[in-house]
Amino acid sequence: MLAVEIAISELRANLRKWVEEARAGADVVVTERGVPVARLVGIESADLLKRLERDGIISRPRRAARPRASGRRRATASGSVSELITELRS
Repeated sequence: MLAVEIAISELRANLRKWVEEARAGADVVVTERGVPVARLVGIESADLLKRLERDGIISRPRRAARPRASGRRRATASGSVSELITELRS
């Protein structure tokens, strides 16, 4: 695994680049004044989901299809959003 040290200012300036580097397998060590303070590593989402399911944190859906709202009445607004916000603020 490739290890790269970067300053926190570099991380702030180019966050997307360093996230992509971590996703690609690099071990990105963030430093502050030359002292390591954090590590950015990629996560394999499939492995993460399997681990969370195994640990009982998440579970698979009971049915494969997504629920649909067909046949149900839609909510309707009685006024504008700006009127509601003005009312809530007073």
